[in-house]
Amino acid sequence: MGSGVTVVSVEGEDGVTPSRSESISGATPRLENVAPLEPALVPRTPLLDRMLAADVPVIAVVAPPGYGKSTLLAAWAERRGSRLAWVSCDQIDDDPPSLWSAVAAALDPKQPSAGTRRFRPENGDQVADHATKTLGLTDQHVAVVLDHLEALSSRESRRSVAAFAKAVPEGWTLALASREEVPLPAARMRVERRLLEIGTEDLALSSTQTSHLLAAVGVDVSDARAAELSWDVEGWPAAVYLAALAIRGGEITADHPFAGTDRLMGDYLRSEVLEPLPRSQRRFLVRTSILDRVSGPLADAVVGGDGATRMLERLQRRNLLVRAGDRDGEWFRYHRLLRQELQAELRSESHDLVTALHERAAVWFEENGDLEAAIDHAYLGEDRERFGRLVLEAMQPAWASGQIETVGQWMEQLGSRSPAPHTPAMIAHGALIFGLLGRPGDTERWTAVAESLPGTGTLPDGSTVEGTLAYVRANLCRNGPVTMREDSAAALAGLGPSSPYRATMYHTEGLSYLLEGDLDRADASFAHAYDLAASLETSPVASLVLAEQFQIAVERDEWTAAESLIKRALEVVSRGPFDDYWTSALVFASAARDAAHRGDMAEAREYAARAARLRPLLTYALPVVSLQALVELARAYLALVDPAGARAVLEQVRGILQQRPDLGTLAGAARLLDERVSQITAATPVGASSLTAAELRLVPLLSTHLTYPEIGERLFISRHTVKTQASSVYRKLGASSRKEAVDRIAELGLI
Repeated sequence: MGSGVTVVSVEGEDGVTPSRSESISGATPRLENVAPLEPALVPRTPLLDRMLAADVPVIAVVAPPGYGKSTLLAAWAERRGSRLAWVSCDQIDDDPPSLWSAVAAALDPKQPSAGTRRFRPENGDQVADHATKTLGLTDQHVAVVLDHLEALSSRESRRSVAAFAKAVPEGWTLALASREEVPLPAARMRVERRLLEIGTEDLALSSTQTSHLLAAVGVDVSDARAAELSWDVEGWPAAVYLAALAIRGGEITADHPFAGTDRLMGDYLRSEVLEPLPRSQRRFLVRTSILDRVSGPLADAVVGGDGATRMLERLQRRNLLVRAGDRDGEWFRYHRLLRQELQAELRSESHDLVTALHERAAVWFEENGDLEAAIDHAYLGEDRERFGRLVLEAMQPAWASGQIETVGQWMEQLGSRSPAPHTPAMIAHGALIFGLLGRPGDTERWTAVAESLPGTGTLPDGSTVEGTLAYVRANLCRNGPVTMREDSAAALAGLGPSSPYRATMYHTEGLSYLLEGDLDRADASFAHAYDLAASLETSPVASLVLAEQFQIAVERDEWTAAESLIKRALEVVSRGPFDDYWTSALVFASAARDAAHRGDMAEAREYAARAARLRPLLTYALPVVSLQALVELARAYLALVDPAGARAVLEQVRGILQQRPDLGTLAGAARLLDERVSQITAATPVGASSLTAAELRLVPLLSTHLTYPEIGERLFISRHTVKTQASSVYRKLGASSRKEAVDRIAELGLI
């Protein structure tokens, strides 16, 4: 740098006592209180270029601790090549004379030392006047850096900084680094183009920068792992650095991801963020850490009180890793690492307190219409009655809207508990959801409980409990098509006029006619069911009914109409996240049969694979559609000259018919297919299509990090059974290892 950089870090009680003064040329300034990352480790070239190109008198760098504010300004000062006055505001007295005396001393290192008369300005204008007249800096660029500006809390000091910012001399730049909002008339200065603001988002590291930093400190990880770490820490530079140290020390592994509770990170959060807080603010943060996002009214309800909104706004202004959660400023969230540390502190308190906080949150969310959040907190708060009631109320709409994973999680939590405390109608809906998730045992158990309770009463939507129980019986079809139709009629009589389940009952009515071979009546019922499903926007049911109409068109040998119907069904499925739905199995199996009929075997194989992925959901709990889908898939496999696949599917069919033998024409079609396949004696290679339903249920978990015992826990089977099924999967896929099997599974589209 041509003119060099003069750097002075100052400290003292009654004035300015320079602790170090040095002229550096061609090197990064060495400054006290700079973040522990050297600039070379985290290249900031685009950001520095932006700062250097900005023709503004004031630069404000505002971010929480550990974002490299000081380091960035040091790099900027070096590249700028100006006369530099660097003052660490946490090392001076909190009054204007101390502040501006420090700036003056930094600009004039030859100023007389303490004990002799020296220049003591009262404001920034006097410093500027002194610098131009006494020091002869008229034609020089001057940069004044006020680091740790948050340390100046007095009104006088902050007003003097604002006054100087509004009147920075020509050729000077005032650069501020602060953890909190800077005391500037920012709105006016933005309009006047006198201010460049650098914030948390600007300083957060990208995944590429994270990789660069990790490599610079000797940690070699994949790009995917670096991207994951960058997401985990939200680009926080100090956290990346501490994670690198933890990885290098062996504390972080694939099984132990980096978290706010890790030793190095926890120490940093406590010392830099939490310990300086007043007790009331720290207590507030700890108790509201149960919340994914927090608003003032919600926090008031959880912790008790009426000042939470002001508290949150204050914490956000202080930049203590409290972020805005929406554009309106009503919601906030905590940095995930901070929240993890806060939750660890909360867990050290009494268990009763933690559950009470969750219970209060559940009440608030329910009263404000957010049932999903209310359900989560009711579960964590061990409020069993509220949890069960809310799940049974919300699960069907959530399922119909595409939230199958959410519903699956709820049912996992609900399935381990007794359904007895809930109403028969709620239990009945729970039984059906278990059926849709491929869990026939839970379906049977919950249905039995529902039927053992009094079937009287009326629900809020006008449906009777008796009608709702009939709705469940119609879907289960335990006693053949005639009883199925009677149950459908009883349900339609008892369901409220606006009930979304009426469409399903017209569908089951149509199925009862189809099982008896009455295509005309079946078609009329399906048409009614489709109109209702479409008007209520229950897409899974609408796509299923179109697939049923495809079955009738094929039976009538009307392939042009059939092709149109299955195209419409596929369009409905594609409009939402319905690929993994029980209802989509018949759609994909029918699409495979249609493609094979058209001679497009590649497309037929694709749809057959998509249908096969859903085979674990096809059980005797919902026997009619499950059997339809399996029969169609067997037909598709035969068209694809894949008898091994057909045999595996028909073995599953036999299992359903053992539990539900009275399925009319569908059972007859299955027997004919079984006879046809049994006559095929030619040797055919074993492949993915021959996987059993149990093996297909295992397949998605093989691609995870879960061990065999952990997979067994998920599937409620023993480790030995998992190992046996996995070995069979490897053999059928021609794989010799888990990795090879996963690669093959991905190629086949089974995950």
